[in-house]
Amino acid sequence: MIRIEKLTKTYKNDQSRLVALNNVSATIEQGEFLGIIGSSGAGKSTLIRHLSLIEKPDDGTIWLEDVDLFQLKGRDLLRMRRQLGIVFQGYHLLEQKNVFDNIAFPLQLVHTDKAKVKDRVEELISLVGLSGKAHAFPAQLSGGQKQRVAIARALASSPSLLLCDEPTSALDVVTTKSILDLLVEIHRKTNVTIVIITHEISVVKAVCQRVIVMNEGSFVEDGSVKQIFSAPQHEMTKLLLSYQEGLL
Repeated sequence: MIRIEKLTKTYKNDQSRLVALNNVSATIEQGEFLGIIGSSGAGKSTLIRHLSLIEKPDDGTIWLEDVDLFQLKGRDLLRMRRQLGIVFQGYHLLEQKNVFDNIAFPLQLVHTDKAKVKDRVEELISLVGLSGKAHAFPAQLSGGQKQRVAIARALASSPSLLLCDEPTSALDVVTTKSILDLLVEIHRKTNVTIVIITHEISVVKAVCQRVIVMNEGSFVEDGSVKQIFSAPQHEMTKLLLSYQEGLL
């Protein structure tokens, strides 16, 4: 279980002050499939940087079970980061490495036995539907295939939490569906906790069990997908829904 407790982050310069996270709190249950949605500037990217331990808050903390993540240092922090898998919007693949080596990279960094690396990477290549592509390089792959490599790499260390930052925003409709279907299959097979950060309501509706709506650094709605989208209470949720309906 993950507990976000009163997380606050403010960015300041000489001219301005931006409250990116405004005293936000939530609990994410083990094995949950959670969507976090909001418009640009809502605080979604700041939140995911905190969940992935890239940034520290001004106040508040995040607990994984009974561990305060922002109190960790050194090797303890590195070990905890290996429990967090991250899928980025822009893939972030190593262009000079093939599919096998891109997926293997997190395991090689911690000097995992070569036989174990081989077994794990082959298992993941099969899981994400890239059989026959182990020796292909990123330049030879489609956008959807690159995202599959990124998902496999994020799963290499068997994380307890998989964070997906706008994982389908650069993909066409058909490829988006295939990636979302893959995430649902991964969730079913592994029961890993998945958090998707997105501005697309259709993505949340397709795969998530629960949704948190963000606006101006705050959590303004939190509940089941059916509950929130069938009877939205906050004006931002209503606006997001009306915008989506206008595109249909």
